[in-house]
Amino acid sequence: MRTALFSLLGYLSGSVLYARVFARVFRKEEMIEKSKDKNPGTANAFLYGGFWCGCLTLLFDLLKGFVPVYLYLRCVGRTMPDGYGLSLVLAAPVVGHAFPVFYRGRGGKGIAVTFGCLLGLLPMWQPVGALIVFFLFFSGILRITPHLKRTLVVYVCTLCSLLYRGQTSVLIGFAMITAVVSLRMYLSTEEKERMKVRLLWMH
Repeated sequence: MRTALFSLLGYLSGSVLYARVFARVFRKEEMIEKSKDKNPGTANAFLYGGFWCGCLTLLFDLLKGFVPVYLYLRCVGRTMPDGYGLSLVLAAPVVGHAFPVFYRGRGGKGIAVTFGCLLGLLPMWQPVGALIVFFLFFSGILRITPHLKRTLVVYVCTLCSLLYRGQTSVLIGFAMITAVVSLRMYLSTEEKERMKVRLLWMH
């Protein structure tokens, strides 16, 4: 019952698309529709909504992943519980963001929300640390383009790195997140470009 409650809380929390919320606050209602990929996420909030719209969207997208996971772990009373309840709670906000009940399933990619969910695992820092490292590596050293393909590679590499952590519930939860993000990107209206890989200093 506790797992179901927090999973539902996480899904409903994820279903609030703050890019659209703050687009209305800052009177930028058309910013998502004007964007290239029609994604109601942090990047488009910055690009088409402005600095403060982007900052607030980022903050609340992080929080909507962080809060359900953090509260669940504190409610359970253990730093890292056994079983697969944590897997469902960990994935729920990303599922909600990608397929929100409040927007007829038309959600975003869930990258910022993923970071928020993994931050909720603190003091277990390795999962969010791995995600950051792989994003930096494939963005700044071995650069993969376009962004959609880079994100998929980052998620798969992060998932593989978690195989060595020995925490099954986190591994399964992140595997679910990776599957949801991959499906959302597959369904994206963004033009599917061929993947290119090059070192940063190569032109």
